[in-house]
Amino acid sequence: MIEVYFDGASAGTPGPSGAGIFIKTGGNVERYSIPLGLMTNHEAEFHALIKAMEICIEKGYRTVSFRTDSELVNRAIEKEFVKNKNFAPLLEKILKLSDQFDLFFMKWIPSSENKTADILARMAVRKNN
Repeated sequence: MIEVYFDGASAGTPGPSGAGIFIKTGGNVERYSIPLGLMTNHEAEFHALIKAMEICIEKGYRTVSFRTDSELVNRAIEKEFVKNKNFAPLLEKILKLSDQFDLFFMKWIPSSENKTADILARMAVRKNN
């Protein structure tokens, strides 16, 4: 099973934002630091998951466990619902993308276990022009 750690970061609300994605595939690792433009931290968390899912789909990874320290994103995926209407289109996109996996898991982890993705997300914030 592929393990994907992701994180979103924002320098302001809204502010320059980025996605950090760390993928473990057996003995190999992949790192992505993707600038996202101006958005809030919560939006960046959702966008980081979308980017991670798109990368996995593009690479043909079909059995994937996604790991996040965002309780908001984890809860939204579990319940397939968000209270904030601004996040509804993002959740809808995530749920559609999840159909493209043979097995799709989401797991909440403490931020201490998501440090690599956090560092990559912060690097991505600085890449915004």
